[in-house]
Amino acid sequence: MEWHSTGPEKVMDELGVREEGLQESEVAARKERSPNRLEKGDEVSPLRIFISQFQDFLIYMLMAAAAISVGVGFLPGAEFRWTEAGLIVLILLLNGIFGFIQDYRAEKSIRALREMSKPTTRVLRNGEKREVQMTEVVPGDIIFLESGSSVPADARLLEANNLETDESALTGESQEVSKETDTLDEDVPLVERKNMVFRNTTVVSGSGKAVVVETGMDTQVGDIAEQLNQAEERETPFQKEVDQLGHRLGYIILGVIALVTVFQVAFTSTGIITVLLAALSLAVAANPVGLPAAVTLALAMGSRKMLEKDVLVRRLNVIESIGSVDVIITDKTGTLTEEQMDVTRLHFKGEDFEVSGEKPYFSRHGHRTESEHLEPLLRAGLECNNAEKAPGEEDREYFGDPTEAALLKTAERAGLTGKSERSREISFSSQRKRMTVVTGEGTAYMKGAPEVVLERCDRIMDKEGVSELTQERKNELVNRADEYGSEALRTLAFARKQDADVEQAESDMVFLGLQGMIDPPRSEVPQAVEDCREAGVKVVMATGDDATTAEAIGDQIGFRGDAMETAELQELDPVEDRDEIIEREIFARVTPEDKVKILKAHQDAGRNVAMTGNGVNDAPALKNADVGVSMGKRGTDVAQQSSDMIVQDDNFASIRDAIEEGRGISDNIRNSVNYLLSGNMGEVLTVFFGLLLGGMVFPEIFSSHDEALILTPMMLLWINFISDGFPALALSTDPPTQGIMQKTESYRHRSLMDSEIIKSILYIGGALALMGMPLFFTVLRTGGLQAAQTALFTFVVLMEMVRVQAVRSKLGHRLRDNRWVVASLGWAIALQLLLLYTPVSGVFGVDPLGLKAFGYMAISAAGFVGLTWVSNRYLVDQ
Repeated sequence: MEWHSTGPEKVMDELGVREEGLQESEVAARKERSPNRLEKGDEVSPLRIFISQFQDFLIYMLMAAAAISVGVGFLPGAEFRWTEAGLIVLILLLNGIFGFIQDYRAEKSIRALREMSKPTTRVLRNGEKREVQMTEVVPGDIIFLESGSSVPADARLLEANNLETDESALTGESQEVSKETDTLDEDVPLVERKNMVFRNTTVVSGSGKAVVVETGMDTQVGDIAEQLNQAEERETPFQKEVDQLGHRLGYIILGVIALVTVFQVAFTSTGIITVLLAALSLAVAANPVGLPAAVTLALAMGSRKMLEKDVLVRRLNVIESIGSVDVIITDKTGTLTEEQMDVTRLHFKGEDFEVSGEKPYFSRHGHRTESEHLEPLLRAGLECNNAEKAPGEEDREYFGDPTEAALLKTAERAGLTGKSERSREISFSSQRKRMTVVTGEGTAYMKGAPEVVLERCDRIMDKEGVSELTQERKNELVNRADEYGSEALRTLAFARKQDADVEQAESDMVFLGLQGMIDPPRSEVPQAVEDCREAGVKVVMATGDDATTAEAIGDQIGFRGDAMETAELQELDPVEDRDEIIEREIFARVTPEDKVKILKAHQDAGRNVAMTGNGVNDAPALKNADVGVSMGKRGTDVAQQSSDMIVQDDNFASIRDAIEEGRGISDNIRNSVNYLLSGNMGEVLTVFFGLLLGGMVFPEIFSSHDEALILTPMMLLWINFISDGFPALALSTDPPTQGIMQKTESYRHRSLMDSEIIKSILYIGGALALMGMPLFFTVLRTGGLQAAQTALFTFVVLMEMVRVQAVRSKLGHRLRDNRWVVASLGWAIALQLLLLYTPVSGVFGVDPLGLKAFGYMAISAAGFVGLTWVSNRYLVDQ
């Protein structure tokens, strides 16, 4: 049906809906017939997730190693090494399964989080307004549209008050579209159907009411649903760094293999079979197979922990970015404050009145004031207002903006109820800083910033009636508004014009008075701001309040310095005056464009910036920020969809908690990298120098048979399996260290492989090789090759366990602080002992160790612990 060419009454009849909306009993059947969802084409299947576990350069190397272990059997005098090949494949499979489980859980978590952040809309059902998820909207639902909301489905307009929408998501046209209710010709093209609103478009300004005509795949965007599938996520710098690390390690491994092969052929009498097995051993020793799983687990656990703290992360890989924030640019209302606005002061007819939450509601100098005396001012607050009572809602008393809810509540205390019918509404915007409505009786009411309203008034209501509004009186009123602001009151001015011409409604008005309301700071916010400062994170407040109010609230919270208002900010050059911008902590009367300017100034100074935002116009700032943060309660659909994370309780303290958690996750990932790569480095150095020294010092052993290796591939596979497995994953579960928010150095430029990590890997890996080789050659002289291999094998496994705590101790973690670390170490040691003293030892070619061998190991272990302590204490940080 061509809904745009059909009148409203006929549309309602066709859909079987009445003025009071649908009955709940009708909704279920309509939802079954026309579900309001789009078919997604980009959801990752479990099979694709599983296959992706084996699409990695390092994995390819292990596959090649498995092929070599079998291929050796084709050489004369050699045996097929099916056991080693099978073990490589088994370990690859086990790691793949674990990685699949983690990635699949992460994918499910992200989908669940997206479900939690689904936009909502207001509908009329059973004659009452209620808020439902967008997916619950059905054909025939009457929906209410307001600035900042997303349109949940295609709908025919019934009412439009200065309604403008952004339809760029549908048409590609960036210009805002003005809407009306008139019936149009049937052949009007889509871009000109001004009496329709469409799914996935956004209300930019004004308000309206519409009846849903199409949902889900039947909407206009349903016809081009592939454009609405979520775009493939761009790789974050952190993801790219992890991928680059894998490739670099792969090339280093190939280089080491080539180098060892050349040395063995050139300087030793090692046979070709041993050379190939040495290459196989190096490929296994150097491969950190547990790294992808450890990173995924750290991020997945981080997302769960953040959700427990009311922070919903929309993409896992953003978690690492949160911890590297240097600056937070935050809104005031609801984020730093309680968002429980209450009018506490009135200025009317030259006098000040107090407003309380208990009777008597209105007083002057402690004496009761009859509400009828204040009726003109309170009536203006009632009429110039889009907030409404929320019947049947347990968690809220009013729908709408908290400021308007406060005005509505104050009017109701005076017994004023029931708004007049409107003939026009001129909506509030950050540029206009005022809102005007014209009632059906022809009375115009205005509310807005005091200086803006005063500019449009030439008279004032006072005790004598209505008098001329002189410049002197205007100055007095501005000063009074400033006084209210100095008490941390948000102050709005009100005006009225009777018998107003609709086109001239905002001129020659009568000034009525002021209403001052307070939104107290959240009790936990001052400490949260101070915590951020101690962590080297600058906090900037950007508010729409005037400078006096902003400074008063800022003083209570702990912000420093004077406020910069938008007029002063707009005169500054973002390049030449950058330092002046980034030094300020308070900005007042800011517009969304101002936010972008402040953001860019900090980013140009090399800072990593988190930006909060709630409105439609905040989307550019949220997208341009390093971490865009929207609010769960007050944030518009557009703001939430433009952000990287959603603070569900709207509390600044939750942002502080997210930074702390992000820093902890960053530390855990670096610890995992350090642990895995230092172990691989130790194994590579041990095999590398051991083969060279063995081939030169003991040629009769190392050229006699194909088992003449320092550590066999089977042993190295086992080492990597139990060390790269449980302990590496347990490191991902460490909580943030004590005092992590007192670290003032920036987390922004910390690399997975910075100089500190590289030195730690080299020193610890070198210590493992330095103490392991003497142990091997000592046992080799007295007990033979297999006993020496077993002793070195066990020594490396046990020192891997020592390294877990050596890595953790750099951050002040004690062993007992993490039960998963303790359990993983116990499990790994138990598995090693089972391997040594059960029939499985024959598969791995190891001998049970006696007390003498353990005595040699104890000496080497003491040397390793001492070298590790020295490197941690004196070398790594230098």
